[in-house]
Amino acid sequence: MKSEMFGQIPHWYALATIAYLVAAVLFILALRGLSSQETAKRGNIYGIVGMAIAMGATLSFRGADFHPLLIGSIVVAVVIGAVMATRVGMTQMPELVALLHSFVGIAAVLVGFSLQLHLGVFLPMAEKIEIYIDVIIGAITTTGSILAFLKLRGSVSGKPLLLPARHFLNLAMLAAIVVLGVLYGQKSELWKLGAAAAIACFLGVHLVAAIGGADMPVVVSMLNSYSGWTAAAAGFMLHNDLLIITGALVGSSGAILSYIMCKAMNRSIWNVIFGGFGAAPPPSAAKPAQPAGDVQEIDAKELATKLKEAKNVIIVPGFGMAAARAQHAVREMTDVLRKQGVNVRFAIHPVAGRLPGHMNVLLAEANVPYDIVLEMDEINADFPNTDVAIVIGANDIVNPAAEEDPTSPIAGMPVLQVWKSKLVIVNKRSRGAGYAGIDNPLFYKPATKMLFGDSKVAIEKVVSELKS
Repeated sequence: MKSEMFGQIPHWYALATIAYLVAAVLFILALRGLSSQETAKRGNIYGIVGMAIAMGATLSFRGADFHPLLIGSIVVAVVIGAVMATRVGMTQMPELVALLHSFVGIAAVLVGFSLQLHLGVFLPMAEKIEIYIDVIIGAITTTGSILAFLKLRGSVSGKPLLLPARHFLNLAMLAAIVVLGVLYGQKSELWKLGAAAAIACFLGVHLVAAIGGADMPVVVSMLNSYSGWTAAAAGFMLHNDLLIITGALVGSSGAILSYIMCKAMNRSIWNVIFGGFGAAPPPSAAKPAQPAGDVQEIDAKELATKLKEAKNVIIVPGFGMAAARAQHAVREMTDVLRKQGVNVRFAIHPVAGRLPGHMNVLLAEANVPYDIVLEMDEINADFPNTDVAIVIGANDIVNPAAEEDPTSPIAGMPVLQVWKSKLVIVNKRSRGAGYAGIDNPLFYKPATKMLFGDSKVAIEKVVSELKS
């Protein structure tokens, strides 16, 4: 009996199912590999191989019946992906990731509308629910990701847009989506799905618009989670087991990473997801007093002298290092100091840069040893015993106002306590505010000296002085 039953299953279908299982295992291994710098390259390879197997298995379900448009679309997509991968710089990686999330969302929305147009009123209730959820999450992911892309690119201001009735507006949109969902379940008409998708698109924009620049790395991580759940919903809609597994992996891992980052920043994950929902806006009746004191400058020659005399040095990289592509100059400075017997380490804040792990990737690209790159919790207590702390292109993550000023927009956010070092060097182009748009009292502290200029040029001058 079993042999007869299995004999009815085409061989290509059985092979494709096995291929899906292999691809799923490879995706799990990819996530495990990407969790560590040492194994990230191997994890990336697992992911590439798994995706190639998944695509081959999916195409095999159609047998030899390939539509010319399908082949052409795949070729065009491969070319576009290859060009984007080769041309994008590390400074543009956060915005590229946000843009790719929008692709997942729009694909899910289009598939949902396609099924609606082809099946319409003949859809069973289970598939109606699957289509509706997929389209709603996909629409939120699409517009939210596009706005995040524009914010990270600088085309839109990174300041939060806090409308007076934003909480009520969010609730009203959610209520409208639920009502339309009930109506759609009773009778699956296209206008109901379209209206719900339009509201979801606006909701995605509003949620991301209400989030400030300092929280953008968490936003990117959350959008990654949204795209995963969108893919999982599409998997249920298309009856594709691998898409369900892959979406669940991406969605859960993104949510876990977002939670970890929010906890490290003393932020509520619900606050981030709902654009400040339930949180009182920072006091604005009276602006905090400007820090007293003058900015002290230092040049490359004097800094090189201080570094030669130091025993313990901690380097704090930020987005300015990425923007100037200074990671290789920083690694060269690190090598020179370590050869001279100086204990050099790196302190990485959870939201340094514009993307989770942004600084770790840059330092790995420059071949900085992994064992001297430490997270904030591992190294923050060592600043009092540090001779020189060098802040390269960072601002908000070393702002003492987070601990000293309860009216600050970043009040309560854990920061790297560089001001406890014997000497603090801040390398920036100017005294301008960081991505959060607030002043930094660190610049005015007695132990702080400013090394103005492009990070790459400034650090290369220091290296030259160290070698002379």
